[in-house]
Amino acid sequence: MLSRDQVGRGDSEMVTEPVHVTVVFAGQSESWAKWIDHQVRAAGRTTTLVRWNPLRRPPAAHALTDLLGAPGRILLVIDDWYERLGAERFEAWASVLRQVLPGFRERIAAVSVTAQPLPAEVAPLAPVELRGLRPELARVRVLECAAVPAPNTLIDLRRGPRFPDDPPEVWRVPRRNRRFIGRTELLEQMYAGLAGTGSEGATLALRGPSGVGKTQLALEYAHRFAGEYDVVWWITAVQRVTARQQFADLAPELGVRDGGDLAATIKAVRRELGDTSRPWLLVLDGAGDPDKVIDLIPDEGRGHVLVTTHRGEWAAQGEILPVAGFARRESVAFVGRRTERLDAGQADRLADAVEDVPLLLDQTAAWLDTNPTMSVDEYVRDIRDGRPDRFGVMPSREYPESFQVAWAKLLNTLREGSEPAWHLLNLLVCFSPEVVPVRLLQTARPTDLPPELADLVAEPSSWNSALRKLSEITSMRIEYEQGPRLDTQTVGTLRMHRLFHRFVRYVQSPEDAARHFAAARRLLVSTDPRDSSTPGNWARYAALIPHLEPSGALDSDDEDVRDLVLNCIEYLRMRGEYDEGRRLSRHAVDRWRQNSADTDRAVLVAVHQLANMQRRLGRYTEAEATGRETVRRLRAASGVRPIEMIRAKDGLGGTLMALGRYAEARALFEEAAETAAVELGGEQVPRTLTVRSNLAMALGLQGHYAESLALHRRIFEARVELLGGKDALTLNSALRTAWMLRLLGNYREALEIQGHNSRLHSQVLDRNHSQTLHAEHNLALCSRRVGDLQFAHAMMRGVRRKLVRRRGSLHPETLLVSCDYAMLLRQLGETEEARDLAEATAVHYAAQLGEDHPYTVGARDNVAVIMRETGDARGALELSRQCTAQMEKAVGRDHPWSVGSAKNEVAALVGAGEKEAAAALGRDACARSARALGENHILTVSLRAGLALDLADTGEREEAEVLRRDVAARLTALFGADHPQLREIQERRHPYWDFEPQPI
Repeated sequence: MLSRDQVGRGDSEMVTEPVHVTVVFAGQSESWAKWIDHQVRAAGRTTTLVRWNPLRRPPAAHALTDLLGAPGRILLVIDDWYERLGAERFEAWASVLRQVLPGFRERIAAVSVTAQPLPAEVAPLAPVELRGLRPELARVRVLECAAVPAPNTLIDLRRGPRFPDDPPEVWRVPRRNRRFIGRTELLEQMYAGLAGTGSEGATLALRGPSGVGKTQLALEYAHRFAGEYDVVWWITAVQRVTARQQFADLAPELGVRDGGDLAATIKAVRRELGDTSRPWLLVLDGAGDPDKVIDLIPDEGRGHVLVTTHRGEWAAQGEILPVAGFARRESVAFVGRRTERLDAGQADRLADAVEDVPLLLDQTAAWLDTNPTMSVDEYVRDIRDGRPDRFGVMPSREYPESFQVAWAKLLNTLREGSEPAWHLLNLLVCFSPEVVPVRLLQTARPTDLPPELADLVAEPSSWNSALRKLSEITSMRIEYEQGPRLDTQTVGTLRMHRLFHRFVRYVQSPEDAARHFAAARRLLVSTDPRDSSTPGNWARYAALIPHLEPSGALDSDDEDVRDLVLNCIEYLRMRGEYDEGRRLSRHAVDRWRQNSADTDRAVLVAVHQLANMQRRLGRYTEAEATGRETVRRLRAASGVRPIEMIRAKDGLGGTLMALGRYAEARALFEEAAETAAVELGGEQVPRTLTVRSNLAMALGLQGHYAESLALHRRIFEARVELLGGKDALTLNSALRTAWMLRLLGNYREALEIQGHNSRLHSQVLDRNHSQTLHAEHNLALCSRRVGDLQFAHAMMRGVRRKLVRRRGSLHPETLLVSCDYAMLLRQLGETEEARDLAEATAVHYAAQLGEDHPYTVGARDNVAVIMRETGDARGALELSRQCTAQMEKAVGRDHPWSVGSAKNEVAALVGAGEKEAAAALGRDACARSARALGENHILTVSLRAGLALDLADTGEREEAEVLRRDVAARLTALFGADHPQLREIQERRHPYWDFEPQPI
């Protein structure tokens, strides 16, 4: 009896006639069957869906009779399953159809959903064609076939399943393989593991060795079940950088803006897929280590992820479905469709010789088809029993000998019978195999190509002929697109299997390899836009990076090739791809130093880029070692260009700032700025302004706020003049200016500047860009200082959430905001949450920067403030004393951070009842603050406010009253009579200081 998967739909209250409709379909017509079923039920009938598999079961009259024995009307969905049967099995089914169908003719109707000609055996059913119709007309035809009167009321066809003939709203999938055959059981298991379960967020990994057809299975699934999804997106996942760019390419299709930072764009796309109500399918083809692409998989949503891989680690992410070679009957059927030369016995012997590997079956059958005079049995015997060296190939342990023999004969055929295609293949294997850069070759200059290929590329017809020949013989898949002239079609995409790609590279002669690899590198250089800062060039760089390693670009000593590599690294920095940038720059440095001097320009730029990536990843110790080694090498060398030393000192200074060694950093920036002014020019040169901006940051970190502000203002004015008011560097200068104004206590002016600056950032750089988030963070801090706590809370919470999603909770940018957010929560009364976050931030700073780093000490001092407010007076005092001593050691006694730590120790002493000690420390801190920041700075004024309280408590009431009046007058002059800090003093609340790390 034929297996049936019946899903009862239940009775409907709308039924006017007791006519039941059974919809019978083959598995690959699932989306059509569901759409038909929905239309019949919407018209008020009960239904049953019956799936059957004509490919798996032997034909038998009783089996088909049982299938058609359901009550009521039977509606057959006719697709092209018959195309997948061999002649013998199809004739058996045809005989069964001729016997059975006449007896059910009055109850059976049929619809056709195939574009293929229907067999004569189905013709008596007169199937109604649904493809090519509008959904409304198709619905009318379906109801007529089901003998269901159309309802009087209109039906909204946008509800329910999408009309299967309409493509998904978002679709990027390679062209369907029309030669695909078999694999029915695997496809049904794939459907059951994904769409068939009705589950959301399912991940299924097709796992198996190379050549067994994993990609073709995924491709067939995407096309066959496209009707189940509104979004279907294919990603070539072998290379991390390619996978991430292709995932980000989905952004505009979903209405998500690409703000420049690739990680932020990826996060936004993931979030959109997680939130959308549209069902989606994401295919990751050729994925290796899950950790390389796991950040492309949404955590939730109405979607499915299909992976092809050879790695077993994917079992931790979802279900693993093993994929092996063809079953023998599938091999025989496939060979029969691939070539008509072989009978079933010969196809069986060929399949046995190549171990039922689909890739080899495709190639060997293609070879036989293009060599009609070759004896089939002799060819099979060569593959089964021959040795590779008989055919000019040195054996390799990487492949079975039968594979090597088959490929050797294939390559000999190309070499002897289609020389242009042979030369073209030798060039193509110099690139990455996943998506061969066909367009790159088509636009190449003749001088960049080997002579034997120059004329071939220049003539479109010869070019397409050579590619078609390669496709026919080697099973490379080609897809066509509109050529430069609208009346021509040209090959746009070519995909080579990695297994075959490696073999061809292995058998190349050293002379051929050297010539073709050199040509490949010239081609890559010729397509370098030489501008990685322009978003319009980013897709090009993402496409070039996978070819750097295969082409030998990383080992080249050619200046143009090295510039290409450096531009690709800079693209990765611009896109925020720091991990990949560190990897690529590390490779470049290690390889180029083997045959180039330490002072070689490309080596120095690569080293600078490496240190930059290390610093941006928070790997400060590595970055310092890289930077110091570079400066040492430059100082020991002669004839070094000034820009190299400027760049080296500037980069090392940035790392030292991150490490908390502000005096060393400042000295390096001063040296670099002085050299830049002399060698490059003054404030009309962008590079000079960049070094001076770093110097201004170092001054601020040393606590010289007024000096830092003055320099930032001059740089801002110069950048407006030189670059315009909306350049990213100009916006950064305005941000730094507002930041220093806030630290100086000029809250209103800082808020005014930062409000405008934050809006410009959103317009120019997008709301998820790193610099935009810094701008919003500072806006929140400014708002907090003027007393707008609710706005500050909403803004800072949003910034932190974006950073956690984009960078993770341990990234330096996230920790910086977390430190400030914890103290804002404390001020809002969320003490428990504040303490948890403050403690976690301090722990992470200690792990990344060390126990004695100012940021670690300051974050712990924040914890001490919260401890005091939760009643742990002694614990708070002990921690506060420790922090004060450590901060003074780290940055000096007169640094504002040291004075602030002392202010908190005063409050902790008061909380512990040590009022005399509090007053003494308060006097000392007041004096230091006045020296460092001035009499009217908020830190000085608030210290005096606390001292007034302490003096009053110790009996020195007259001095306390004088101080209190002075503080009230100064605060009123600075902020007005209603400022929160003035109210706190009037309420005799002891002031505190919270540590704010500065962005570097």
